[in-house]
Amino acid sequence: MPFALASHACSAVLPRSHARAVLRRAAALAETPLAGAGPASTIHSFDNLKLPHMAPSLMSRLGSRWLWASIALLATGCTSMPSSGPSASAIEGSDKQALDGSIQVVGIDDVIARRLQTKHHLDTFAESLGQTPSPPLRIGRGDTLEVDIWEAPPATLFGGGVADPRAPSTVRPTTLPGQVVDQDGAIMVPFVGRIQVAGKLPVDVGNDIERGLKGKANQAQVLVRVARNASANVTVVGEVTNSLRMPLTSGGERVLDALAAAGGVRQPVNKMTLQITRGSKFEALPLDAVIRDPRENVPLQPGDVVTAMFQPLSFSVLGATGKNDEINFETQGITLAQALARAGGLADSRSDQRGVFIFRFEPVDALDWPSQPVATTATGMVPVVYRLDLNQPRSLFAMQNFKMLDKDVLYVSNAPAAELQKFLNMVFSVVYPVLTTIQVAK
Repeated sequence: MPFALASHACSAVLPRSHARAVLRRAAALAETPLAGAGPASTIHSFDNLKLPHMAPSLMSRLGSRWLWASIALLATGCTSMPSSGPSASAIEGSDKQALDGSIQVVGIDDVIARRLQTKHHLDTFAESLGQTPSPPLRIGRGDTLEVDIWEAPPATLFGGGVADPRAPSTVRPTTLPGQVVDQDGAIMVPFVGRIQVAGKLPVDVGNDIERGLKGKANQAQVLVRVARNASANVTVVGEVTNSLRMPLTSGGERVLDALAAAGGVRQPVNKMTLQITRGSKFEALPLDAVIRDPRENVPLQPGDVVTAMFQPLSFSVLGATGKNDEINFETQGITLAQALARAGGLADSRSDQRGVFIFRFEPVDALDWPSQPVATTATGMVPVVYRLDLNQPRSLFAMQNFKMLDKDVLYVSNAPAAELQKFLNMVFSVVYPVLTTIQVAK
């Protein structure tokens, strides 16, 4: 097999310099017969690469062509060597190979970290939902109304009712049975008929009933109140003691009021996130931020859904780390330094401290991209690989300002020496059986 072809095949897994060194030594062995002390000493020079010891007496009886054929055969299969992912050099060269800018490779420094922090700033409840109090509660479908009617004596249309101890003895209000607002938004009142009430204030409904009784009841006065609120509610779900639908009142309940009505959260406060869904819009904020800042304890409106979530975000860890896993984290976010710590740090035996990468999709306007023109996905996002070199002391500061995002992929590549050692182990897993077979045959 030609040297150039073997070098090309092997360099797909090994660093190019190591691959060429191995193949040059194999080629030298192929050109020199393995007999006598000379070739044996040549073989022992592989000990610099931590190769297993091979007896000179055995090697002297093996033709160099057998050894060269074995190494060349493995070189052609280097591309299928087991690995946890691409090498650092392969990732760093991806932006050069993709001339259309389909992959952006960006080094992480303090400037980049701060720009991304500004870009991914979380909107607060106060900014997105506002501090406007809930408007006066109006009657809705399903509400139960209580209607009290007073008439001036002596003539009474509704007859004697239960005496009100707060009123003069001659005045007796009549309390009608509870009226449930039907699907058409109406109720039935004797001597008045169906009255449309949905969307109105109770005082307006009382005025409508009074007008309907004019000329029928003697100086009638009507008081309407909502006995049971079934239309203006807030739903509280998630990691709370009791999920519930909380009726709103004219007092103007706020976010923490709803949380307290549900019995509080079941997980530590600093790991909880509150999400408020209002119509088609939703916003999420860490619970401890809502507790610390009264401005974030915004008023609720009918139909709001408050969801308490425990560590709702996650990132994936792959490669040469303490563990490969999907790790959950809180909405307030964690830094790259914290993410590496939760992943068990870099694996000392095989990690490349220059090969720490974050794979992410970013908006087009997130940064000034190094590769032009910028290619985007079908959703308009830019595929980006952020690179961190932990050989540089300043990187340890930059990683404390670099924020992880939901669905990020953290990857640590293997060190070149680890890949080389894997290749050599594969070589001699084949060479040793060949040598043993030839010795037995002879």
